[in-house]
Order: sequence, then structure tokens, then C-alpha cells
Amino acid sequence: MTDSMKKVKQILSSATVDIYFDASFNLLTKLVDKKNAVIVTDENIFSKHRSKFKNWNVIILKPGEQFKIQLTADAIIEQLIEFQADRSTILIGVGGGVVTDLTGYVASIYMRGIQCGFVPTTLLAMVDASIGGKNGVDVGAYKNLVGSIRQPAFLLYDYSMLNTLSDMEWSNGFAEIIKHACIFDARLFELLRKNSLAKIKKDKKLLASIVEKNVALKIAVVKKDEFEKGDRKLLNFGHTLGHALETQYDLTHGQAVALGMVFAAWLSEKLLGLQKSSEMIQVLSQYKLPTIASFDAERVFNILVMDKKRVNNTMNFILLNKIGKGVVHPLKLNQLQKFILTYTELHK
Repeated sequence: MTDSMKKVKQILSSATVDIYFDASFNLLTKLVDKKNAVIVTDENIFSKHRSKFKNWNVIILKPGEQFKIQLTADAIIEQLIEFQADRSTILIGVGGGVVTDLTGYVASIYMRGIQCGFVPTTLLAMVDASIGGKNGVDVGAYKNLVGSIRQPAFLLYDYSMLNTLSDMEWSNGFAEIIKHACIFDARLFELLRKNSLAKIKKDKKLLASIVEKNVALKIAVVKKDEFEKGDRKLLNFGHTLGHALETQYDLTHGQAVALGMVFAAWLSEKLLGLQKSSEMIQVLSQYKLPTIASFDAERVFNILVMDKKRVNNTMNFILLNKIGKGVVHPLKLNQLQKFILTYTELHK
């Protein structure tokens, strides 16, 4: 434990989630019984933090989004059987969003459901991927097409795990932080605008406060709408086009979402009269995220139509009334296709 550790209990409709901010990985030994726990991590995390996993039952995965598939979930289940895991077993995902997604998904289906907990090790996982209970796997070009909503029993934040992150992974995380600011919190947006990636990385207190703020924002939405019937849809700002770009081009999640947000801001200007979209583009650039890309409109649209936010021939697209205020805006698919074609023509 650290002197500054903070525990927050969040009660959701389907579970209670204990969140430990600024904690040490070693706290795990107090939260769970090692004999009844299995850690899921990937090769990169295991090699960088090998000593932390000593005397734990560990399942080590290949790293990367390309392994977030049913085949990997099946392999985890086979190893759980080898460990003789039963309904008292708790599965602990230690890693980024791929690891936590897979861990939560397997926990929701193994023996019809066992407990899980997460130790997110990337900024993106800390502020977004590990929060809210969405778990799943990709199917071909379609991201998160198969999955479940199952809350973890706990989230443990050990900020020292961020010390090994690449610059690209830091930017990935800030894509989601900027997203939260754009749809929910103009003051957070201003704070980001007045700072930089380099400054926040050096200022540990500022970093911790930004992480905690983003967790609070997402948890508040999940509490109101755990199963995505209303406001939780807003969290998909930038993700509709972003997911399609991510699966078709060599982009990280954060890069793809950043490009998706720029398109959504452009669309917001056209449909809702959004002003100051240039400020959002500037902030994305400050955090080393892309804002311009040319892409094949038809190819991307054909993937986008299978997005989970589509209902029949309508897509629930997330737009901005203003910075800090996101809205769900239904669009007919043929309208959306025309907008994407126009946008790509402008950015050739």
C-alpha cells in the first residue's frame, strides 16, 4: 500500500466495485487468496514486471488487438480447466484494454460466471477500458461484436505501472481523456488545453487527479445507464468511425478514435452548428494524436454499418452541441454514407 492510497466503493445495479487509487500491486495479496486466483496478462507486461507475478497462477497471452478473439478466450478457458478453477476462482486481468476485455469476457462465461478484478497497466485502460463492465472479443473486422457486460469486483491503480509506457501508449490514453472532456466536462477540456503531455507525465499529482476525474466521469454515466440504453451511448464519441478505421488501417485505438472525433466534430458543425471545433483539433495535436487522414470511404463505411449502435437503417451517432456537451443524433445510413464521402473528398 502507499501512503496516498484512496479506496472508493461504487455501487452499481449489478455489482459493487471497489476502486483502489494510487495503490501498490502488492495490495492484491490482501484483496484475494492466491490459491483461488488466476492472473491473466500478456508477454510484454510479464517480461517487464516478472517479479510481481512470483507465486501466482498466471496465464500469459500474446500481446495485441489481433489476439482479442474467441480463440484466445478458448485458450484461457482451457488453462483455467488445467488449474482446476471453479466457481470460487477469481480471474484478475493485469494489462491494457485487450487483457481486461478478455479477462472480463472469460469471467462472464466460465462456469456461467466467476468473479474478476482488474489491474489496468496503460493510461487508456485506467481511464476507460477497464471501467464499466464492457468485455468482449473481435470477430474478423468487427470490434467487440461478441461480449458481455459484467462488472469487476475491484480495480487496482498502481501508477508505477505507467513508467514503462511508450509515448504512443500515453497518447492513446489521452484520446479517451479528451473524449470524456468533449462530451461531459468543458473544465477538464480547458485543463487539457492549458497543459501538455510532457508536463502531465512529470506531474504525478496532476496525472493522478486527471485519472481519478475520468474514472469518476465514466462511473457516473455507467451508474445511470449500466446497460447502454441512454446516456452511456455518449461514451462512443469518435468510436463509430474510429473503430472502422482501426480495423482497416494500421492505427492504434487512440489514433483511430482521435480521427473519429475530428470527423464527428466536422459533422457537428454541419448539423448542430458546433463552434470551436478547431480547439478540439488543437488539443488532439498537443497530445500527439492525428487529426487528418485520407481513407477509402466505401471500405470504411462497409465496416461501420455493422457497428453495434446501428438500429435497422439508422445509426445513433454521437455529436457535440458544444465542447462539454455530447448528444446522441440518429442518422440514416444513406445520409451518413454521403457525409463520409464528402469528408474524404475534402481530405484527399
